[in-house]
Amino acid sequence: MHACMYVCVCACVCVCVCVLSQEMTGQMLVESADLTIHRLSVKTSLEDESDRAESMLSRPSVYDDTSSELQRVGVIEPQGLHSQNSFRGRGALSRLVSMVVTLRDWAHKSMHEEEERPDSFLERFRGPELQMAPSRISTTGPDPDGSGTNVKVKKKSDVFVLAPADDLYYRWLFVIAAAVLYNWCLLVVRACFDELQTSGFILWMVMDYTSDAIYILDVCVRLRTGFLEQGLLVKDLSKLRDSYVRTLQFKLDVVSILPTDLAYIALGVHTPLLRFNRLARFSRMFEFFDRTETRTNYPNMFRICNLVLYILVIIHWNACIYFAISKSLGFGSDQWVYPNMSDPEFGTLTRSYVYCLYWSTLTLTTIGEMPAPVRDEEYLFVVFDFLVGVLIFATIVGNVGSMISNMNATRAEFQARIDAIKHYMQFRKVSKELEARVIKWFDYLWTNKKAVDEQDVLKNLPNKLRAEIAINVHLETLKKVRIFQDCEAGLLVELVLKLRPQVFSPGDYICRKGDIGKEMYIIKEGRLAVVADDGVTQYALLTSGSCFGEISILNIRGSKMGNRRTANIRSIGYSDLFCLSKDDLMEAVMEYPDAKKVLEERGREILQKEGLLEELTGGLGAEQMEEKVERLEGSLDVLQTRFARLHSEYTATQQRLKQRLTMLERQLRYTGSGFLSDGNESTIDGDGMHSEVNIHF
Repeated sequence: MHACMYVCVCACVCVCVCVLSQEMTGQMLVESADLTIHRLSVKTSLEDESDRAESMLSRPSVYDDTSSELQRVGVIEPQGLHSQNSFRGRGALSRLVSMVVTLRDWAHKSMHEEEERPDSFLERFRGPELQMAPSRISTTGPDPDGSGTNVKVKKKSDVFVLAPADDLYYRWLFVIAAAVLYNWCLLVVRACFDELQTSGFILWMVMDYTSDAIYILDVCVRLRTGFLEQGLLVKDLSKLRDSYVRTLQFKLDVVSILPTDLAYIALGVHTPLLRFNRLARFSRMFEFFDRTETRTNYPNMFRICNLVLYILVIIHWNACIYFAISKSLGFGSDQWVYPNMSDPEFGTLTRSYVYCLYWSTLTLTTIGEMPAPVRDEEYLFVVFDFLVGVLIFATIVGNVGSMISNMNATRAEFQARIDAIKHYMQFRKVSKELEARVIKWFDYLWTNKKAVDEQDVLKNLPNKLRAEIAINVHLETLKKVRIFQDCEAGLLVELVLKLRPQVFSPGDYICRKGDIGKEMYIIKEGRLAVVADDGVTQYALLTSGSCFGEISILNIRGSKMGNRRTANIRSIGYSDLFCLSKDDLMEAVMEYPDAKKVLEERGREILQKEGLLEELTGGLGAEQMEEKVERLEGSLDVLQTRFARLHSEYTATQQRLKQRLTMLERQLRYTGSGFLSDGNESTIDGDGMHSEVNIHF
């Protein structure tokens, strides 16, 4: 389009150039004397104009060859002193050429629009895009024989292969699904209603062979549809062909494109029954429906529409079969079949189809009374219809009930949480004012679509995708946070995954001065005020992207407040915050010391401004502290070694002492038993008294 505009502009300008050239020729003849007189004075301006024109016309462009004559004329045309704002007089042609160059550059720039620059914040997180190395069968090089002759290399051309996840493949599924649906809906009605077939014969021929062409193209598309092997898309055409040929779908596709239309020669062209093999391509329509259900943002609505389509197709087929049975049995032969076509009321094509559709709907839905069948064939058909109708009714009730439940699942779960809170507050006799605040808080969550637990929704995704979704959703907020702007991508992932959303009501205190700090906060939406102890006087206003609370959880050395809050922060209205706990932050920055230093420096600056930072004199620096810790660890290792050595010596000494005592006990027992048997004798007197003979050693 821009090329056409450019060509039109050039054509118009060329006409203007021709006209102006004629005018300039006359003017140059009349004013030749003046030009001779002022030749020296114009020389400098002529050179400047020439340089300017050459610099403008020397820009590379695809249309440079189309304006070479204009360049030559523009360079040699002097600029007049009295015609700066007009295309007449001296220098007019040069200014006209400049205008042409400007238009050409504009057209060239429009044709080569620059791609939209990706966001630098996201680009830093995602990293460089994966570049696939070009695959080649062989490379140009010398002959392996060493002759030095170059062998002609066959470079593997970029094979066109569709990936099942591509948008182009999905659009093709839409085309083939439309062709399949056309055959499923119109072939049967044309086969049963002869008037419809004969009245639009040319249209049906065009539509039929268009769908056949789409079917044949679909076979080619299947041969070029890749599949994943070890996580990579297979582009080997032989593998793709073998994989497709071995499937059942290939056989059905071949059946669906068999040229059964050749039987028109014998049976006539008004026999659509010969094309019923085209119905075998139904799997492509189901595949399109499945992928649409996955891609759409309204899956429940699509499921309902899909179910209605299935039901309408079944009712449509049943109506056509009813008309065909009536035609075979004879129109008007009994009360069950379609009335006699000779009756003007029932003789039109529209009335015939509408009546059959009405009969089919009442029969399959079992909600109306129709004339009772008379013949056995009619009874069998009605029984079959009733069975199908029961299945359809059960399917409708089950699917619609399930869809409605899924549509209201979030609301039902949220309402259950509110009911549980209400029941608890009534049971514990909570004040009406606090109860109203709680209910308003829940109402705010539901009204602003913040009742969904993001962590629970995204828990099945890998951490990388979860982090990327969180960054995209909260990009505007995270870009304003200073600690995120300079941190590494790995730390960014860890911090974003640990953020927990919280919502505060108007007047709520996020933190009070002197409280123990366990979390830091990032404002996503809303306004917070730094207030005095009275809760009214405002010192500062915090808006989206501000973060606070990191001072009390960093344990900055020298802080007079320690790990306590240094200010009172109160929510002015409803505020959405991201909360990051102390444990999560310390765990994240443990492996990123630079980020930790940045946070600590920022905290020291704030504390120093507020006069809450003590000047530490004679303290040890970080490096000295590390050296001291290392010396203590070395001394501790030496002490542990010495203690182990003493413990082993004590154990060995105790063991030797036990052995010596055992040996002494044995010797003493052996010696003592001998003395007692020789020297201690006891006698009993006649009066029964016991006497001992003491042997003195």
